[in-house]
Amino acid sequence: MDKIPGPSSDEFIWATGIEDTFVPQTRAGHRALDEYALMGHYDHWREDLKLASDLHLQAIRWGVPWYRVELLPGEFDWSWTDQVIPYMVHELGITPIIDLMHYGCPFWLRREFASDEYPTAVASYAAAFATRYKHLVRWYTPLNEPIVNASLCGRRGLWPPYLRGDRGYVRVAVQLAKGIIATVNAIKNVQPEAIMVHVDAGGLIRATLPELLPIVIEDQHQLFLMYDLLTGRVTSEHPLFSWLIRNGASLIDLAVLKQSAITLDLLGLNFYPQWSTVKLHPNAQGQVVRSTTERKGVGFAEMISAYYQRYQTPVLVTETSAHGSSEMRAMWLDSCMVAMKALRQKGVPILGYTWFPLFTMIDWRYRFGRKPVANYRLELGLYKLGEPEGPRWLPTPLVPRFMAYRSNPEASIGTLATAPPTPE
Repeated sequence: MDKIPGPSSDEFIWATGIEDTFVPQTRAGHRALDEYALMGHYDHWREDLKLASDLHLQAIRWGVPWYRVELLPGEFDWSWTDQVIPYMVHELGITPIIDLMHYGCPFWLRREFASDEYPTAVASYAAAFATRYKHLVRWYTPLNEPIVNASLCGRRGLWPPYLRGDRGYVRVAVQLAKGIIATVNAIKNVQPEAIMVHVDAGGLIRATLPELLPIVIEDQHQLFLMYDLLTGRVTSEHPLFSWLIRNGASLIDLAVLKQSAITLDLLGLNFYPQWSTVKLHPNAQGQVVRSTTERKGVGFAEMISAYYQRYQTPVLVTETSAHGSSEMRAMWLDSCMVAMKALRQKGVPILGYTWFPLFTMIDWRYRFGRKPVANYRLELGLYKLGEPEGPRWLPTPLVPRFMAYRSNPEASIGTLATAPPTPE
């Protein structure tokens, strides 16, 4: 794939991805979380990646473990990626969409995302990667899911640098936005034709009472916040401007972000029916609490429409899957196709679909657990990890269903209408 695809169903991108969360730092009660290590991908990468080729997919989201390739500032070890990336491109014929940052920082970057050096450090790493692999790689995700990153690292204190509360969230969010912009500029200075897929966790907020609607509106703006920071939308008139300032964002930082705003090449939206829609409701004491809702994913199309209407940028569905029985997972795949085809017929430019992950991953709760890694396997993928004495991967019943959609894209997702959609 050398360019952003056009409207034809034949150009639609069918993709998958390998879960690649890297949080290597440990502390009391917190184990290292490196999905590649826990799933044996560092050793079995050929076999793992070939699954995507067997499915005749054009692209795969695949991440680079920054903490392993830059062991000291400016000193890079590309020995592993020098094997894997050419294999993907030349032997399998698959386009890698490179996750440069899937959460984790290297050990030498003290205070991680809260460090003043973070934006420069991550941009330097990105430039080094692009310089080395620009003949093989054109598609990049500068940083995966910044709002989840800001929440886990800044608000909830679960991952480094372990900040808490709204002030921690704002600190990390502003740093991530600076880092993303610096990363994009660093790559495009080396490789002007590079395509940026800006991936974030899409979602919807619901209210069970009219009184909760103001909170819903504010929470929905927080879901948009990272894209708003990147595109220069956060001015004194932004609904979250006062909240940002009260929680530590400086006027200088916000002005710099506005002045250095970037154009988004592609919106990468992640949506999981079991997690991505939240409702606000009162508990027995009248306090407002949040819980997941709409586990059948009925808001999927609404979410895509909302983001497209706001940013007028073509969309890739960069992560989705369902947890549960084979029947439930097949129903979710079917629902996705129906929703995407209807949106494309209305002119919403959905240009690709990613079932994520490709195979078994390790639940993030492993980091805080004590049980063996096998107890934390999470089956969201098209393939399931086999027993040690048998094949490494076993296809789930979802594989033939997915391949049937892939083999008939005109029927599956149709041709994109050229007329713009009617605002909702």
